[in-house]
Amino acid sequence: MNFVVSSSSLLKHLQSISGVLSTSNSLPILDNFLFEIEDGLLKVSASDLETTMRTTLEVEAKESGKIAVPAKLLLDVLKNLPDQPCTFLVDKTNYSVEIAYDNGKSKMVGYNGEEYPRTPGIENANTIKVSGDIISKAINKTIFASGNDELRPVMSGVFCQFTPTDITFVATDAHKLVRYRRTDSQATGSSSFILPKKPLNLLKSNLNGSEEVQIEYNESNAVFTFNDIVLVCRLIDGKYPNYEAVIPKENPNVLTIDRQQFLSSIKRVSIFANKTTHQVKLRLAGSELSLSAEDIDFSNEANERLTCNYDGDDMEIGFNSRFLLEMLNNLDTPEVKLEMSEPSRAGLLMPAGSDNEHEDVLMLVMPVMLNR
Repeated sequence: MNFVVSSSSLLKHLQSISGVLSTSNSLPILDNFLFEIEDGLLKVSASDLETTMRTTLEVEAKESGKIAVPAKLLLDVLKNLPDQPCTFLVDKTNYSVEIAYDNGKSKMVGYNGEEYPRTPGIENANTIKVSGDIISKAINKTIFASGNDELRPVMSGVFCQFTPTDITFVATDAHKLVRYRRTDSQATGSSSFILPKKPLNLLKSNLNGSEEVQIEYNESNAVFTFNDIVLVCRLIDGKYPNYEAVIPKENPNVLTIDRQQFLSSIKRVSIFANKTTHQVKLRLAGSELSLSAEDIDFSNEANERLTCNYDGDDMEIGFNSRFLLEMLNNLDTPEVKLEMSEPSRAGLLMPAGSDNEHEDVLMLVMPVMLNR
């Protein structure tokens, strides 16, 4: 099983799937890429058992076969080679792989490709096609709000909901919640699943936005197919919390403010906040917003005033500054709206006026109790 391939083309394909490789694999063979050749096409897979990624490229080959090649060694060799044809010579008796290039060669020992774990087939799958641009935007807008609590695995992923009218992505860690909805993409039926963080990050780094992504899914797995990549991942098992129930419906107090100004002000004031609560206090009266933070243990404090557009009763409310900063960084409109009902209920942060009528972004943040 010998083949010739361009070093830079192979490196580019390997790098696109190398994010799957885990540093703590239970099976040593998972530290390898699986190379499979058939009809002049090389299929390369990487897996950590939960997530598998495959990419395909054309090579010059006379025969077919499969071999597992040490991933780190191969990547390091290719990174340090200028672009040139590389000849791979595979010895099937001892699974050694020799790579010959312009001024030398290197040799490594792999594994029998037949021993590499097989990717699960997907039965009774539903299929939906979504533009890569929508998926990467949805991931960017939601993934930061997902939780890290191992005791509540359903909250460590992003909830995806498809209906005949729209698609919705939701992430929450019980302190903050993001709902990203698109009405310019629909499914034929209604269904939902929870995607883990790792495959979401891999999707994000491989989507360029112009492609169409085919998603196939059943109860346990999802398969994403786009460009020359196939990503298969196991879904998080469990029932997602009823997120609509926690979004307050009546929010008469509405603050509209320049996003960048608000962001910069919170950044400066939060330097002086208590290091455990990160609390920043917002005091709203008329067209003025006062931001303050203090750390009583060290007698540190900061105050700032901003002009804003505020419609509602005068109020004081406290928020965790880190959550507000993350949310403001993930919104991209010049102005944002913060809708509130009372100091003990969640606030809703959203874009004020969007240039895309099909996009609906809602971010919810729980308040921090003010210490009087």
